[in-house]
Amino acid sequence: MLHRQQQRAERGALLYIHPFAEEMNKSRRAVAVAARELASAGWTVLQIDLFGCGDSTGGFEDATWELWLSDVAAGCKWLSDRVHGTPGLWGLRAGALLAWQAAARLYRPMNLLLWQPVISGRTHLSQFLRLKVVRSMSGDSAERSSTQALRDRLNGGAQIEIAGYMLSPSLAIPMEQAEIRVANGPMETVSWLETGSSAELAPASRECIARLTGAGVCVRTSVVSGLPFWQTTEIEESPALIAATLSALDTWPRAS
Repeated sequence: MLHRQQQRAERGALLYIHPFAEEMNKSRRAVAVAARELASAGWTVLQIDLFGCGDSTGGFEDATWELWLSDVAAGCKWLSDRVHGTPGLWGLRAGALLAWQAAARLYRPMNLLLWQPVISGRTHLSQFLRLKVVRSMSGDSAERSSTQALRDRLNGGAQIEIAGYMLSPSLAIPMEQAEIRVANGPMETVSWLETGSSAELAPASRECIARLTGAGVCVRTSVVSGLPFWQTTEIEESPALIAATLSALDTWPRAS
């Protein structure tokens, strides 16, 4: 979906990359509201559904991390052909991790907008696998499992159904190996935004950002008060995060 305000001068463009599994569905409304607000401020925003997700082609069971990286590259190319300058990448949760890896591959200076980024794919995958473990605890003892046992099955080539999603080794294993670290490709500004009850960044975020800035990456951070809308039971929005995003984007160079 393309969000564009024709009546305003173009401020820049963003390609949005959604989070993993059910977090994508939980966050749809908050992201749609944010995309419209950004468009009203002069930003062109393209929202894509990665292969096997949402309205895209294919099934989730056939999705791979490599296919998703290709989707990001294709979306960036499509948007680049229609706007001035290089689009920035906007990722939420695992979408931020995917954006980081994609930007490193594109080998051109890019701005990144990271919302509550997943730093470690291994940690994120573990959290997802635990959904299966918890469910197995309430069932037949013969079906009980552990995250390591599930990893062993994936490493052996098996697909695993978790919370309605058929997870393939071609998606799980590369995602587990992914992490936000000093990139090989050029970065411009990285706007790192988090939301929560604390006014401080999460400890893991602080450590990661320290490594990035120590390597010369320009990272600007902001923390706002709000609910983790990507995992709440009720569908939530995040006006404070949108306001912080608009402020962060004001620090980016204008499209030329």
